[in-house]
Amino acid sequence: MAKRFFILLVLAVAVSLWPPSGPQATDLLLAKITVPKPAKGKGERCVDDTDFMRRNHMSLLDHQRDKTVHRGDRTKRYSLKGCIDCHAVNGKDGVPVIADNPKHFCRTCHDYAAVRIDCFQCHASRPAPGGTAKASAGKSNTAALQSYLRGLEQ
Repeated sequence: MAKRFFILLVLAVAVSLWPPSGPQATDLLLAKITVPKPAKGKGERCVDDTDFMRRNHMSLLDHQRDKTVHRGDRTKRYSLKGCIDCHAVNGKDGVPVIADNPKHFCRTCHDYAAVRIDCFQCHASRPAPGGTAKASAGKSNTAALQSYLRGLEQ
């Protein structure tokens, strides 16, 4: 008898703590979640559907990288350079921010999802003056690369 009473008591407490159902419950749950709002691109539309790009951009960038590096195929449709040119976010000074800045387009969602961005260790994280992203490798990176390539020649 005591066992049944205990089970009923546990069930009653569980049901009373269960979130309400219906539209109001959804509103309550969503009100607690801060969803990132990335800046809009500068073009009329993205190279593909927005939802598709949000879900698949990494696979597309990886595929583009492989095509470029392994086959020398430099198409523009899913190029990182094109993304940076279109989605650059300006700081207070009117100059596009770099990836270290939390306002950077990529960081908006990557910080929310706790995903590390490593693209900008080699690539520019903002367009160069005039509108096209250029390599951002500093002199130390360039020197290291040249040293490595010289070592391969020997």
